[in-house]
Amino acid sequence: MSAATLVALCTAQGLTVTCAESCTGGMVAAAITDVAGSSAVFERGFVTYSNVAKTEMLGVAPATLEAHGAVSEEVAAQMASGAQTAAGAQIAVAITGIAGPGGSEFKPEGRVCFGIIGPNTKLSTETVEFGALGRAQVRQAARDHAIGLLLAAAQAA
Repeated sequence: MSAATLVALCTAQGLTVTCAESCTGGMVAAAITDVAGSSAVFERGFVTYSNVAKTEMLGVAPATLEAHGAVSEEVAAQMASGAQTAAGAQIAVAITGIAGPGGSEFKPEGRVCFGIIGPNTKLSTETVEFGALGRAQVRQAARDHAIGLLLAAAQAA
């Protein structure tokens, strides 16, 4: 599940990729663009840390944020769909979560919600409970998981 594998596969298939990131703050985009030749596949990335950014840049509905909170599969789905549309990319991943420290009884530290959509992959979401690993480790785990989701969507294309 490496970014280099993702770039190679997408290059071979002529696919473009985008990402919408909250708690990872651009780590997925950085991992992809660290790979030589990534300009052939990486369209753009969105770092939408605030709710306002999620709404303005990705079209996340304020009502969705109000009803479910930023750390939710509903928001991750709208982030992924909005990123795919805004970037005109075939594959989009979205990440929103609580890297820590902190969290709550209802949304604990280490909870990260993902959205993924591809040319032959319907929009889907999932929540991963990474646990209270520490901020840096949760962010790295979320980055790696997102790259895995992108790779799976590219393989399905």
